[in-house]
Amino acid sequence: MIPLKDMVPAAANNINTRFIILDKGKMTLEGESKACLALVADETTAVHFQFWGEECDAFELGDIVCLVNGIFSYNRHNLVLRAGRRGKIEKVGEFTMVYVETPNLSEICWVPDPNNSNKYVRESVLSPYSRIFPPLP
Repeated sequence: MIPLKDMVPAAANNINTRFIILDKGKMTLEGESKACLALVADETTAVHFQFWGEECDAFELGDIVCLVNGIFSYNRHNLVLRAGRRGKIEKVGEFTMVYVETPNLSEICWVPDPNNSNKYVRESVLSPYSRIFPPLP
């Protein structure tokens, strides 16, 4: 398992991690499938997570989730973590996990590494917090 802070965007299903669901957006239809975006976090950082289909109803706020073979990549111009077709998500607990809400990896501008075009590096921070799920005052 890797901490969320160690993820970098890639077109590979190779992310195995654990996180808690902090907030969920409303369900939308993308083609014929349901989708919903969530704010998730671990003790190192936060990130947006994309739920698809039945996953939208299966997970609630406070659920601790284990992701196996996930992918961290762009989906419709948004950088999100998701299970994808090859990945699997499973509830492994609830409510008892240390987490932070900043920085948010989905709010970082990533650019191709000038020394390795197959990798991305952080260029700048767009926002320290999620702009989709702003912190409560």
